[in-house]
Amino acid sequence: MLWLLTLHAVMALAAPILLRHLGRVGFSVLAIAPAAVAGYALTLTSRVMDGGQVTERVTWMPALGVDLSFRIDTLGWVMLLIVGAIGAIVLVYCSGYFSATATGSGRFGAVFVAFAGAMAGLAAADNTIVLFVFWELTTVFSYLLIGHYSDRKASRRAAMQAIVITTAGGLALLVGLIILGETVPGGYELSTLLVSAPSGGTAVTAALVCVITGAASKSALIPTHFWLPGAMAAPTPVSSYLHAAAMVKAGVYLIARFAPAFASNAVWISLILILGLGTYLLGGYRALRQHDLKLVLAYGTVSQLGMLITLLGIGSQAAALGGLALLCAHAMFKAALFLTTGAVDVIAGTRDLRRLSGVGRRVPSLAVAGGLATASMIALAPTAGYVAKEAALDGVLHAGIPAAPDWIATAVFIILAIGSMLTVAYGLRFWWGAFATKTSDPSPATEQFACIEPATIKKPSYLLSAPPLVLAVAGLVAGLFPATGERLLEPYADLFHGEHAGHLALWSGVTPAFVGTVAAIALGLLLFRFQDVIEGAQQKFGGKVEADYLYRRMMRKLDDFAADVTGFTQRGSLPFYLGVIFSVFALAAGSAFIASNVPLRLRLWDSPAQLLPVAVICITTVLVVRSRRRFKAVLLAGFAGYSVAALFVLHGAPDLALTQVLVETVTLVVLVLVLRRLPPYFSDRPLARSRWTRLTIAIAAGVGAMGLAVIAPNARIHAAISDKIGDFVYEYGGGRNIVNVILVDTRGWDTMGEISVLLVAATGVASLVFLRRRTSAIERVGDLDSEKTDTSVWGNSPDPAAPMRRQAIADPAVRTDNKPTWIKASRTLAPQRRSLIFEVITRIVFHPVIVFGAFLLFAGHNKPGGGFAAGLVVGIALIIRYLAGGRYELAEALPVQPGSLLGSGLVLAVGTGLAALITKGTMLESVIWKFHLPIFGDVKIVSSLFFDIGVFLVVVGLVLDILRSLGAEIDKQGEVTR
Repeated sequence: MLWLLTLHAVMALAAPILLRHLGRVGFSVLAIAPAAVAGYALTLTSRVMDGGQVTERVTWMPALGVDLSFRIDTLGWVMLLIVGAIGAIVLVYCSGYFSATATGSGRFGAVFVAFAGAMAGLAAADNTIVLFVFWELTTVFSYLLIGHYSDRKASRRAAMQAIVITTAGGLALLVGLIILGETVPGGYELSTLLVSAPSGGTAVTAALVCVITGAASKSALIPTHFWLPGAMAAPTPVSSYLHAAAMVKAGVYLIARFAPAFASNAVWISLILILGLGTYLLGGYRALRQHDLKLVLAYGTVSQLGMLITLLGIGSQAAALGGLALLCAHAMFKAALFLTTGAVDVIAGTRDLRRLSGVGRRVPSLAVAGGLATASMIALAPTAGYVAKEAALDGVLHAGIPAAPDWIATAVFIILAIGSMLTVAYGLRFWWGAFATKTSDPSPATEQFACIEPATIKKPSYLLSAPPLVLAVAGLVAGLFPATGERLLEPYADLFHGEHAGHLALWSGVTPAFVGTVAAIALGLLLFRFQDVIEGAQQKFGGKVEADYLYRRMMRKLDDFAADVTGFTQRGSLPFYLGVIFSVFALAAGSAFIASNVPLRLRLWDSPAQLLPVAVICITTVLVVRSRRRFKAVLLAGFAGYSVAALFVLHGAPDLALTQVLVETVTLVVLVLVLRRLPPYFSDRPLARSRWTRLTIAIAAGVGAMGLAVIAPNARIHAAISDKIGDFVYEYGGGRNIVNVILVDTRGWDTMGEISVLLVAATGVASLVFLRRRTSAIERVGDLDSEKTDTSVWGNSPDPAAPMRRQAIADPAVRTDNKPTWIKASRTLAPQRRSLIFEVITRIVFHPVIVFGAFLLFAGHNKPGGGFAAGLVVGIALIIRYLAGGRYELAEALPVQPGSLLGSGLVLAVGTGLAALITKGTMLESVIWKFHLPIFGDVKIVSSLFFDIGVFLVVVGLVLDILRSLGAEIDKQGEVTR
């Protein structure tokens, strides 16, 4: 299975390229992936017939007990065969359905193959968490497929509606799976869960309700049935695959998988009967008034899904056999009908059955395919639909419902017969509406078609007519060999226990099931004969408040409520936000402080020297609050930050002190750069009563933080790990610097997330500041001597500042071309902006600072330093160059795009983690290489060094991006303004 899923992933990634170079033929190449699944399922046929199963397990997340475990039994085999075979046929059909100039076909093919892979994984998954992952993947991919025509409002709305409903159901399913996993020993493995789980109990019953909710949302049971007809906005191949054979079958599969273990639960049976039978009748009833062929089939699919859920969920051995046979028949005839509809739409340009006339006469192959598929849907002998429905009706009547009284089984039989009558009526409505030659003379049955102009019919290609014909004929052939089908499906039915096993047969005598079928066909013909009367009655007496209307109203009210809540909480006032945050923190901290019984053991200081930085912090904090000038407040805040670094030094933490000093320095520069675009003074507002509120919140938050700082260390109940962590990090991480080894090895995932946040932050800052593309050419000093700078940076628009710069450089009083300069870009600065002392110092210290950064990078595994500190040191060197020579000097210092550094660093960090996954089996685990070199002696290299280099590149890229955004770009804008 892993190889098959990998094949789907590879084909999905290659789909855009294949379709770009091969055109529509690429769809047939993509069909290899689902065809391989079907082929693999066929190789397991003999084992499945004997009641065997195939298992496969690969370790995935051992700490959580989640493995990639797969198990293919009879039910899984059936689903794999349906998903693979019909998926391949539909992809071949796509070669004729989409035009050669269709846009987005590459994306469509990729998502379609990915969906097929997700469905295959779902059908074979034996771990409930893995099953849920594939379940949600089908949700996401179906959203993309339903919304393929993204330029159409109907497609976007249908896709959003489908993903909202199915995602909500998926979350309920996850809750149910977790409850079962935590309640039943080994409950995260389906093979264990279904054997050892009790069928009763409060927790199990609650879990089953959640599971049924998830299945109902996926299989469009009431009250969520309306999303499936809405999804007909998708291309017809999507409807044929997702909404006939694959996605909507996921809910049916889930019920069929859990039914052998839980069908005796009273809540289970009640929900299955109410949702299944209600959906069966409602879908058939609504199909009788539709004019769009796809909507007729969509509501018919809703109806059939209700019946499948009922048959496979009631826990009867005979009903399960008939239900599984009907699941296979439904996949064939409903996929064929959707494909036929798509072909009719292509050749006639419409799906409106009021405009279609003579299609069957012009294209008899489509009429035959649609006729055979319709015959199977309405259960005419000798099709697979007839055989399966006869077995199901007979099983319900004779085997009954094990967990329910006999009268309920009789009522279910009657309801199924009534639903069959509706199926016959809308099945005939479909075939007659699609292929019959309609008279123009008004009559009771055809007056609704008299005033609408018939569509023009074209001849279809064999790629449109052959796939539905293959599926329709397959449904006929399967019905001719019921004994073979019974031997294949019987191992699943044997999971249920009952006296009446049930059989698949073309003729079982004049049984109540046969009589019910004949009566349903007769009454269905009568309903079809008076379809205009039925449709008129539905239009006249039908309720105006329907499920889709209620959904839209609910979503609108939800949007309004969200807007009100957002308007109340997101006021755009930073003081309000901070006040709420700190108030909640103060209340939480105060509650914890009061409720705790931790003894207070205070030590005011380790040495009196610590009082000095504390005093500086207190004084500068008060001065910052009282400051009216922004620049003064920034400098005072910097004093507080450096005082914190002094405390780290006095506490014996040189690594933290170094990082604090570097961060404080870079932050100070960044804030000063930002201040250039802000007023020099804070807003001068009169004192108000809110001042005392803010002061109260500040004091409460500060006291709460101090209280937590006192309580947390004294609340320890286990021995501290700090006594042994030094040995641990050296043994497993290969380094003596505890802080650095923890960052790059022990908690490498945290660091991975942090550098990802840095990359996002840099991108956000640049996107707010740049007025042009960030990937524009880097402006260097040498470019100023060329006329190309007039347009190279600003695209087709001339750079207004370029002539002024060239004029200034040409001024003899300014030119320094023939004079030595300490830094290269100094001649681009106005004389009043230059500082000779600063230029000299920059020339002297830049390279030593770079060397010092390299030292911190390579020595950080055993001594204070590391990639983060080294990146900040190199960033400070770049800051010095920028402050001394301006934006052109920054380009001379490092003429590289910041995005390249950010991306390279993240890729290197991720690559190091993946390499460890291959060599050590655990993501980001350090690999240690030891070897001897002639001159250097014994050498030890740890793989986390490369991870640290990735961190280093990200930090340097971040600083460079900030300098280009808040520094060089603002300089650029200032030049243009002047």
